[in-house]
Amino acid sequence: MITIEQAANTLLQHDNILILTHHFPDGDTLGSGFALCRALLSLGKKARVCVVGELPKKFEYLCDGMENLQFNENFICSVDIADESLLGVEKEKYEGNIDLCIDHHGSNTRYASESLVDSTAAATAEIIIKVIRQMKAPITQEIADCIFTGITTDTGCFRYTNTTAQSFRTAAEMVDYGAHSAEINRVMFDTKSRARLEIERMVLDSMEFFAQSRCALICITRKMIDESGAENDELEGLASLPRQVEGVCIGITLRERRDGAYKVSLRTTDGYNASELCALFGGGGHAAAGGCTIEGPLENAKQKIVDAACAALSK
Repeated sequence: MITIEQAANTLLQHDNILILTHHFPDGDTLGSGFALCRALLSLGKKARVCVVGELPKKFEYLCDGMENLQFNENFICSVDIADESLLGVEKEKYEGNIDLCIDHHGSNTRYASESLVDSTAAATAEIIIKVIRQMKAPITQEIADCIFTGITTDTGCFRYTNTTAQSFRTAAEMVDYGAHSAEINRVMFDTKSRARLEIERMVLDSMEFFAQSRCALICITRKMIDESGAENDELEGLASLPRQVEGVCIGITLRERRDGAYKVSLRTTDGYNASELCALFGGGGHAAAGGCTIEGPLENAKQKIVDAACAALSK
């Protein structure tokens, strides 16, 4: 493990820096990546962000005005990536070659040559802004937008239990630097396409309850995705639906992948550790939110994760 100062010095000592984000990119990995990239560019470095797949449309503002520089990378930094498996289709290309990892997941597997991991941070963006300050890069309005996006999306607009006083302080500082907080929150939390509303209806219809209704589960199948027309970024936030039901302590979301396996997302209340439950299946995360992958078919994946959740609830 290295410190903020050491991470900043390492970045300052290198050039031609490639910044990796995780597959199915969210606001934290993208906000962190583009904030760091903008800071490095302002210091005269060559840097670019590698987005796995397409950049979701609602996050396009994060890279407004940025040139996608082409160069042979000499240094690779990952942001908000707990394990190399989260690189998706880029895993084979970059596995074993990552020089620096900046992350906030306690389940981080320390796969990089050097790691800066702070599991007390609600979002990786909270760590990135400290690195940017340590590098003495100017904090522009664009960087402020990136950092605010990372924090607000990973805290559910400051509603999740991972939200800390530091989250509020950092977000407030970004507003002081000009972050468009109201517009970002509107786009992230209050705007839904018709396709999103349709798939939300479908998954709510699929909800099942277990353990005296203390565990709720929803399924997102490929058929639902195809019929609704929802894009990947429109599936964000669905994992929070089961936990919104009164009395539910463990909320489970099963999302079918194209290879037939199921991506599992867990959301829990205090007293039940989502990361520990997901670790049973090779995953991880945080106390209140975790993820893993379980092989199909659906009934197999459902049975395994429900059994684990019910066992936790019975303790």
